[in-house]
Amino acid sequence: MSVSVGDKAPSFSLYSSDKKEVSLKDYEGKNVVLLFFPMAFTSVCTEELCSLRDGIAEYNDANAEVLAVSVDSPFTLDKFKAEQQLNFPLLSDFNKEVSRSYGALYEEFVLGLRGVSKRSAFVIDRNGVVRYAEVLDNAGNLPDFAAVKETLSQLN
Repeated sequence: MSVSVGDKAPSFSLYSSDKKEVSLKDYEGKNVVLLFFPMAFTSVCTEELCSLRDGIAEYNDANAEVLAVSVDSPFTLDKFKAEQQLNFPLLSDFNKEVSRSYGALYEEFVLGLRGVSKRSAFVIDRNGVVRYAEVLDNAGNLPDFAAVKETLSQLN
């Protein structure tokens, strides 16, 4: 299954790096930038999430909350978040259900690893409708954050 612009965003509840349950419904009435990333501690994922950390004010100014999801365990994500001083929630989709529901899951990744989140970006509006959707097949590429920000500007 994949998610397209105009679809209602699939709901989810996942555990965060600080072992608290976080649900999409917790963000009703807010714009959400939902990112999927393959694996903590890898170079491109670190670059991506640190650029968001450094530019978080732009997302805050756009009235948006950033959530980042991977199939790593909450314990791994906790260490990654602390090491990189990330300032937004990291959510564990260890069972791969949310990544699959958004069409953001590699059935086979590098080194024969199966079930890894595809690098993806979704903008979900205050009403839970997907306004931007980008799922990348090449994990070495980054989402088009200019397009994400443009979408957010249109929502405000």
